[in-house]
Formats: sequence, structure tokens, C-alpha cells
Amino acid sequence: MKSPCIEKCGFDRRTGWCKGCGRTVQEVRGWRKAQPHQLRKISAELPRRLAKLERT
Repeated sequence: MKSPCIEKCGFDRRTGWCKGCGRTVQEVRGWRKAQPHQLRKISAELPRRLAKLERT
């Protein structure tokens, strides 16, 4: 699965999520080694996370 990175990194201090893609530092670091089911689970969460970041 392709990385959701948009090369606009900056991590929100409160949530720990990247303001560009919505992943945590751990998720970014482990993306290449993660299992497909883990990637799907993370990817499914990203729109909700990004929407939450936009509201704050």
C-alpha cells in the first residue's frame, strides 16, 4: 500500500498526529514493515484524524 505522506510533516503536540497525513511518528516509521491489515486499519483512521486536526 502506498504511503499517505504528502511531504507536509509537522506533528501536533496534543494528538501526536502528523498535520499532513494524520499518522503518528510510530506509524510513519513502521509503515514499510507493517502488515496489509495494519495499513488498512491506519488508513481508515486518517480522514477522521485529519478532520479533527482541522477543527482544532
